Amino acid sequence: MAHFISVLPVVWPWFILIAAQICAVSGKWSLGFVLLTCFGLIALTLGLVTPFAAAIASAGLTGALMLRGLNGAFSFVGHIALILWCLAMGAHLVPGFHNLLVLDQAHSGPGSTDFTMYLNLDKPLILFAVLLAWPRMNDGLAYIRKSPLAVGLVALPVLFLLGLSVGAIRPESTLPHWWMIFALSNLFLTCLTEEAFFRGYLQSALSKRLGAAAGIAAASLLFGLAHFAGGPALVVFAALLGAACGLGYYATGRLWVPVLMHFAFNAAHLVIFTYPGPA
Repeated sequence: MAHFISVLPVVWPWFILIAAQICAVSGKWSLGFVLLTCFGLIALTLGLVTPFAAAIASAGLTGALMLRGLNGAFSFVGHIALILWCLAMGAHLVPGFHNLLVLDQAHSGPGSTDFTMYLNLDKPLILFAVLLAWPRMNDGLAYIRKSPLAVGLVALPVLFLLGLSVGAIRPESTLPHWWMIFALSNLFLTCLTEEAFFRGYLQSALSKRLGAAAGIAAASLLFGLAHFAGGPALVVFAALLGAACGLGYYATGRLWVPVLMHFAFNAAHLVIFTYPGPA
């Protein structure tokens, strides 16, 4: 708690961004984008983003909104452009976003490798773009598909057992003093954004064209490949986690289900095992 209080004077703008995310996902579009605009103006005033970065962000959001009115080849090209924009934002390739370093070579426990974390400004904008392009991603199903949901939930602890068996993680029960800022960032800036893009948007779009099984598999593979910087093992584990979350989304049609599955997995990893890996 003391660490969280100590960083409040510099992290407070992100609370506005998170409030905008919550409003947008819950269907309160007007309030969500008013808050997003306020956050953007504050970020510009504080020098957290440059005018160039703000222009690129605005162009992506405007283009995502325009996708609803496109058909045929124009729609296909537009969605490809949106995906490239999202990948650039998620990989921090657009200059001018000054993401805030909040953890620098921190350790969750004595047996864990060091860990660096930023509060991102660019990556969370992906959520708003895909919601504009694919607004019904959180409508929900009329009934829950219980079997796929059960398989997805059971897969989460199985992944930990697999990680233990190959030495990717080791048991280490800790609660680092920075857990609150980690939880805030991981839940909203990471899990919510990634699940909206990979499950709510990509899986939905691919499933519509290729069928549910192919859509889940393709989105999960792409989710794994997005973690290529961590090495081949992380790609495999991320793809399997993506498949579990994909089943959760397929079973319910509710975005919060894979978001909470993803976050619960990451939180358990932090608290029960070496994070992100053994030293």
